[in-house]
Amino acid sequence: MRRFQKKRMTSLFVPIIPGAIIIIVIFSLDYFQFELVEKFLLFAAFVIVPLVILLLKYDEKNTPQRIIFTTVKLFQFPAALFVLASMMSSKVWELQGTSIPGALSLGWLLLTGLLCMYGIINIVIHKGKIAETAIGAGLIYFFIGGIWFTLYQYQLNVFQANPDTHALSSIHFHFSSAIVPIFIGMLGRIMTKKSWYPWVVAIDIIGPILIAIGMIFSKPIEYIGVTLFACNIVLYTTYLLTYLKRKTLYKKATYFLVLSCLAFYIVIIVSMFYPLLKKRFALTILDFIPVYGSLYAFGFVLFGLIGWIYMLDFLKEKKLYNYQ
Repeated sequence: MRRFQKKRMTSLFVPIIPGAIIIIVIFSLDYFQFELVEKFLLFAAFVIVPLVILLLKYDEKNTPQRIIFTTVKLFQFPAALFVLASMMSSKVWELQGTSIPGALSLGWLLLTGLLCMYGIINIVIHKGKIAETAIGAGLIYFFIGGIWFTLYQYQLNVFQANPDTHALSSIHFHFSSAIVPIFIGMLGRIMTKKSWYPWVVAIDIIGPILIAIGMIFSKPIEYIGVTLFACNIVLYTTYLLTYLKRKTLYKKATYFLVLSCLAFYIVIIVSMFYPLLKKRFALTILDFIPVYGSLYAFGFVLFGLIGWIYMLDFLKEKKLYNYQ
């Protein structure tokens, strides 16, 4: 029985194996002359989005949502290959300055557009359910990330922002804006509802917009958005750790979710000590970006998604969870 359960749980992650292998190769070989931000975008396309799809379930009675869900599952990997081809054309195949990288990026824009449509339908059919609104908002933000990626690949200057800013904005929407609302929505599906929960969801929806506006137009607005968003994550991780401590749940789910929370706290600690380390060791923010990025993307986001997938499967098996 235990062997069967282990085999079943392992099979959950079969869809991401090809993408994970590609990402390992890209991060390992010097042949791929990608910037770090581009590698993280590829990581989102090949690993993060497929994991998010594993958390979704369409309403059997809603034909448009069922069709979109099926299309997203089938088209995700080809769309991720379009992302890779788009970056290869600009960085390796020396086609930068042509319209080819931008044209190839439209495949990913289409995929994130489908996720956006799924998110909107999810909000509509679960009207009044705050947790589903959070998850729907996260899926919508993937589409905004896809727009920024396409602008980056077309090397367009929009809103007085250069292409490098577009790349950072795309990262922001793929990893923070989309993922945090989804995490908080997943928590809302299983937690005892609290009076503060709708406020957390509201800040999660507004915060990314403030950050994006601030990145382009106003640093003070960006700082406000980042502060609100970070406080939300602190609240999410604190409540989640308390919840996991009280409940007897599937060990792997607990293990990965705890690691996800700890990774975020380490990011905070590193951020607090950054001014001291900068002075003592003559470091710059560029030296810390790989540290921040790795802890957040591979720690908080990746471990968190794996943990929620295990949690969802466990609760379904025990019949403690009902999507509807």
